[in-house]
Amino acid sequence: MSYRAANNRFILLLLALATGVILWMGWPVKPLAFFLFFGFVPLLYMEHYIVERHQHKSPGFTFFKYGYLAMFFWNLFTTWWVMYSTVPGGIAAVVFNALFMCSPLMAFYFTKKYLGRTIGYISFIIYWVAFEQFHLTWDLSWPWLTLGNGFATLNQWVQWYEYTGFLGGSVWVLLVNVLLFRAFVHYPQRIQWEKTILPAILVLVPIAISYAILAGYEEQGQNVEVVVVQPNIDPYHEKYASHENFIPNEQQMARLISLSEQKITPDTKFVVWPETSLRIDEGYWEERLDSYPSIQQLKAFLQRHPGLELVAGIDTYTFYGDNQDASPTARHLEGFGYYDSFNAGMHINTAGEIDLYHKSKLVPGVEKLPYPGFFKFLGPLAIDLGGTVGSVGSQDTRDVFFYKPQPSMGAAPVICYESIYGDYVSEYVRKGATMIFVFTNDGWWSDSPGYKQHLQYATLRAIETRRSIARSANTGISAFINQKGEIVQRSDWWVQAALRGTIKSNQQMTFYTRTGEYIGHTALWAALALFVVAVVLAFVHRGSPAKNSN
Repeated sequence: MSYRAANNRFILLLLALATGVILWMGWPVKPLAFFLFFGFVPLLYMEHYIVERHQHKSPGFTFFKYGYLAMFFWNLFTTWWVMYSTVPGGIAAVVFNALFMCSPLMAFYFTKKYLGRTIGYISFIIYWVAFEQFHLTWDLSWPWLTLGNGFATLNQWVQWYEYTGFLGGSVWVLLVNVLLFRAFVHYPQRIQWEKTILPAILVLVPIAISYAILAGYEEQGQNVEVVVVQPNIDPYHEKYASHENFIPNEQQMARLISLSEQKITPDTKFVVWPETSLRIDEGYWEERLDSYPSIQQLKAFLQRHPGLELVAGIDTYTFYGDNQDASPTARHLEGFGYYDSFNAGMHINTAGEIDLYHKSKLVPGVEKLPYPGFFKFLGPLAIDLGGTVGSVGSQDTRDVFFYKPQPSMGAAPVICYESIYGDYVSEYVRKGATMIFVFTNDGWWSDSPGYKQHLQYATLRAIETRRSIARSANTGISAFINQKGEIVQRSDWWVQAALRGTIKSNQQMTFYTRTGEYIGHTALWAALALFVVAVVLAFVHRGSPAKNSN
């Protein structure tokens, strides 16, 4: 290998590493979101360097290799903590998500080659946002690194998410990156300083607008007193019967009730318990939920506190008999029949009536077998492997838990992973939710950036919907978040705790809540049109690139 080839590879490797490091530096929970505005500049320069030098027999494949490496570094540095929960799942999340991110990169490369520089760099923004929109909806969805999430720690910069949603933040980041790259593309020979004025304006003006919105915004709605509970039951050593230090289910519930009663007052309307806080070895079957002594115990607890309602995470099952087509996720037990299991939210109102909501944004590979209708034959294998690949049931629509004495007051039961999806959370609001309850179990990720990022992402949902959030986490962090995205009260990590807070029940809807991911859907159609045009031109010109593609 020649010195020139070795030097060339070193430069490309350095550019890939720089991309991953800069994007990681800008990611929550570090308050350094400014790094995101130039995190893609090394990547764009990489593509320019590969094409301009004419030193590669297959420049497209070279860009794919080093572009993948850049995305791999970013995913690894930012989401390595998933391996605390499952090493194979953590490795898969990094390896495959980096691969998925290459799809907009290669579409950009192809489009720039046949439609030229100007449209090419515009297409980079469009393809990336289209990818993020698609990544929100398919069965392998893992949108943790959606660029708009990067401002979660500095959400005072993005109060305008109530109009755009978090994809507006993605457009902002990408646009500034492209403009900065165009200003510095000929470095070190010359820097076109005049071209840095526009990206500087595009950074500062949205921040100024955001601070103006923040200064003028007043929280809407009536006061609601809520108690959130953090029982701090170790999911690896205490939660389940197979664990060495298993805490019996009765004692787990006693702890939840005891912590709740330390904070409940006559004015408390809701008490919120974390994800899967209620479970029994034989399972809660939905068809006879009222018959369980533990459910009757919960109703007795509520009767001691007039006007109080409970929202809690619960593991449930439903029975289908011999109907194998009842659900694409249905499991079969020989001699018993078909059934589904659910990661659910339960609401017991002041009249003792029970509502259930089934978590429907499920973690791929852990709670959900991707495309179960097609891969249903793998279901028994997943169960035999101890649930490393999941097949948990879900539902098609969102439900709201309305307060019985005042039905205009409704809570969105948002379970764990669901809280990172902007438009998904907005669906609850469109159904009448006036506040948001997030219940989660973040102990799977140990003491890592994961649970901290998860909390910060919830602040963006508060801004997008202008809904107050009460967050109950099994091991932390439990919190109250106001409509401005400010964390007004929070627990510590890995301690037993109960918090009492007053939040607002807001009935007004934001522009984003009414319209949904209009930016993402527009980007999808634009991406499709651009790619079709590029393919047609490639065919017409028999693969000859545009004159200004370099």
